[in-house]
Amino acid sequence: MSCKLLDKSATLKTIQEALKILGKKNLALIIHSNSFPSEIVEDTGFGTANSSAGKKVIDFLSGIFNVIQLGPAGKTKCFDSSPYTGTIFSNNPLFIDLKQLNTDKWGNILSLETFDEIVENNPNKNLAKTSYSYICDAQDNALREAFKSFKKLKLNGLKKSFEKYKRENSFWLDKDALYEVLSIEHNNDYWPLWGTKTDKNLFNPKSIEEKMEFGKRINEIEAKYSDEINFYAFCQFVAHTQIEATKEYALSKGIKMIADRQVAFSDRDCWAYQSLFLKGWFLGCPPDYFSADGQAWGFPVINPEKLYNEDGSLGEGGVLMKALFKKMFKENPGGVRIDHIVGLIDPWVYKKGHKPTVEDGAGRLYSSPEHPELSKFAIPTVDDLNFDIRADKEARVKNISDEQIRLYGRLIEKIVIDAAKEEGLNKDSIVCEDLGTLTNPVAAVMAKYDLQGMKLTQFVVPEMFEHPYRCKNIQNRSWVMVGTHDNRPISMWADDLINTHEGYLHAKNLVEDLFPDEENKDDIIVKLTHDTDFLAQMKLVELFACKAENIQIFFPDYFGIKDVYNRPGTSGDENWSLRLPNNFEEIFCNNLKSNKALNLPLILRLAIEARGNEFSKNNGDVIEQLREIQ
Repeated sequence: MSCKLLDKSATLKTIQEALKILGKKNLALIIHSNSFPSEIVEDTGFGTANSSAGKKVIDFLSGIFNVIQLGPAGKTKCFDSSPYTGTIFSNNPLFIDLKQLNTDKWGNILSLETFDEIVENNPNKNLAKTSYSYICDAQDNALREAFKSFKKLKLNGLKKSFEKYKRENSFWLDKDALYEVLSIEHNNDYWPLWGTKTDKNLFNPKSIEEKMEFGKRINEIEAKYSDEINFYAFCQFVAHTQIEATKEYALSKGIKMIADRQVAFSDRDCWAYQSLFLKGWFLGCPPDYFSADGQAWGFPVINPEKLYNEDGSLGEGGVLMKALFKKMFKENPGGVRIDHIVGLIDPWVYKKGHKPTVEDGAGRLYSSPEHPELSKFAIPTVDDLNFDIRADKEARVKNISDEQIRLYGRLIEKIVIDAAKEEGLNKDSIVCEDLGTLTNPVAAVMAKYDLQGMKLTQFVVPEMFEHPYRCKNIQNRSWVMVGTHDNRPISMWADDLINTHEGYLHAKNLVEDLFPDEENKDDIIVKLTHDTDFLAQMKLVELFACKAENIQIFFPDYFGIKDVYNRPGTSGDENWSLRLPNNFEEIFCNNLKSNKALNLPLILRLAIEARGNEFSKNNGDVIEQLREIQ
């Protein structure tokens, strides 16, 4: 397939017709904002969808993809590049495109000299890697210069918009900004280490007297750091303005953005809303194949007693969660991917200072009627449990009534679905990351509300004929992918399986599912077990050949980049650092010639043919058109 053909409307029309024939509603590219490329002369060391290069990516994808799956957009810490520990309301100022601040639209509030200096000193220039530690300081200094100019200049229209933004978002913005200045006051941005009990608990008073005392302290800090508070708000205003412009641009190109709601709360969220969390308990993951002692995430858990009032209306915790989801749905018309949906329906919790194991007192927050401390939150009774199965296993709850399913699903119905509806979206705008442990209550809730989960074909167990991630078993109400941001590209997965028994098992299944009418099945199996590119290609064909309505492709798999974005369990600037190269179009074209990038016309043709001879015959014209442009 020539890259030039992608510019022809006839080619795009054929691709869209083939996707429709295969029953695909959404084709999404997974690319976190920091992984976007830059113009070569604008590469500050961090990507953003809001840049001119971001718009080029949107243009490049338009007509083929109709969705971009972004990562979490929250503000992160400079010593931790993981986007999955960011703030729940504040946007990350690193996603601000500094170049725009040197335009007439923004009154040229950032000097060209400052911008050029940041670009020149970028330590990872042209390396397709973020320079996280570097840009944290450089971005902050640049934004401070811009804010200083912003205050001096008239810019009446922008300033009116700024004041309106502050008023409309004060319910979260004031708290987040206050945390920022208290971090300056205590010379530490980790609130448990602050020197005074008052500052640690400003929004967690235990009495009327404390509330009055804390109110005075808030007024004192706001007066002392008024300029710094305004600077924080200014950064959020700029980020919001640029994000809205990018959203509108993407929509004009037929692409919707999907947000990513991480399961974590940031330090400033824990501080601001600590009265709503369950004291002494954290969210984690029980022991499994990958972790013998489970995963101690250390994330706080919303206290169930704070989620709803006695009359069933939303309590303080419920109001907070709904406000969060409303903001996300409003800003992202494509919807929201909920990381770890289990954490909203049937969370695994463990005691502070202990391992997340049954032996150390951990359990399912809503499914532990036998637990001395968690029983008060239990939805099932003891009679509903199978005591022959450990408390950390999926099928522990054996009986679930309709009323119990409703209680398990209250947060989904009253908060997530209602928030989507109020922003003009439906339940199909909710993408549920349900990979890994899926308990019976979670499965029941997802079925009741007809929620769309995920199928990760890279994780199929080839020995299991009915495995849910296998092509022939994947149902239409799903989002299917070969891997997420936590997995290696499919080409690296294929490398490890060549000439192995496990690779043979995968090859055998692929041939059964994708070549049902071929007579030379053994020859195809042999080729799959010896040819890395062919094996990786067939795993991509599998996505389009299965019945799933929605497909996600991580950007390294689409562009043919053989590198890893995230290595779970590791930290530092090297992790979460992979970017799309600045010359991404050239990279795509070159990798397409060598069969490394995803040749969509070829993949679609093979997927249609994998549906069988009769299906292929009925769509022969489209197959021939795809053959011509592949």
